[in-house]
Amino acid sequence: MTVHRDLPDFLGGVALDPIAEALLRQVRPEVGYREKSGQNTKFGHWYAERVQDAQYRDAPWCDMFIAWAADRAGIADYVGRFAWTPSHAAWFIKQGAWSSRPEPGALVFFDWKGGKSYQGIDHVGIVESVSGGKIHTIEANVDGVWLKRKVRETDKVVGYGLPRVVKANATLSEIRATEHPLAPLPRAREPQGSVFDVLGTPHALLAVMVLTTIVLSLRFAGRRRGTHRRFTWPWNAPSGPRPTVVSWTEADPSWLDVDDHDGDRVPVVAGHGSGGPARGGAAPSRRRPYEPKP
Repeated sequence: MTVHRDLPDFLGGVALDPIAEALLRQVRPEVGYREKSGQNTKFGHWYAERVQDAQYRDAPWCDMFIAWAADRAGIADYVGRFAWTPSHAAWFIKQGAWSSRPEPGALVFFDWKGGKSYQGIDHVGIVESVSGGKIHTIEANVDGVWLKRKVRETDKVVGYGLPRVVKANATLSEIRATEHPLAPLPRAREPQGSVFDVLGTPHALLAVMVLTTIVLSLRFAGRRRGTHRRFTWPWNAPSGPRPTVVSWTEADPSWLDVDDHDGDRVPVVAGHGSGGPARGGAAPSRRRPYEPKP
């Protein structure tokens, strides 16, 4: 707030800010307005139409007049749009624009019982000037039906709402919002690990290659000796006593070779042949191991 000692005293020594000047310029021509019969006013009708509620047409209109003037002046965002004075005062408090010192363009809130809580507020007006410890105001719905100028003592004043501070705080908030650093880009969500992921690692591939080489070496080593060796896993090992396997001999025609489902020939366990001498069957002609059938 800029104070000028050379300004006339009726301005309170305070230069008018643009919002105060715009508001006072709008309300001064309305001084002398009187409500119509049935307590109807143009300000009440305007407010009722804006909020789509007919009860405001003949309601107390001190605050609706201020809302109308602020809307006409294009400063309603800083002055407020209210019909109930306690809510209007609470709005200024929330905006950080509440003061105990008067200034031109401020809204002055009264409690006729002399209370100092915003909840007991009865009336609101606009400060036009400050002089000699008194405030000169423009108020609606006073002396029954009038919109007029009044000179008030400050003992019934609860506080003052400052539209210029509402604007200053709103501008400051906008500036601070632009000063925020750029928000970091959201990080891509990393895929959760799986036990199968290890299969693609170099160590796993090397282990698979070594194991495969060993298995193939054992298999082909068995083939070169003329017998078919199976790699028996511990969990596939047969339970119970193992049968006696008789090795191949070309001199003994009683042993049969049977297919083990892999295209190879294996010797028959003694006493367990299929059609051999152990079961009384005729002995077939002998074949050498891995000799193709005729």
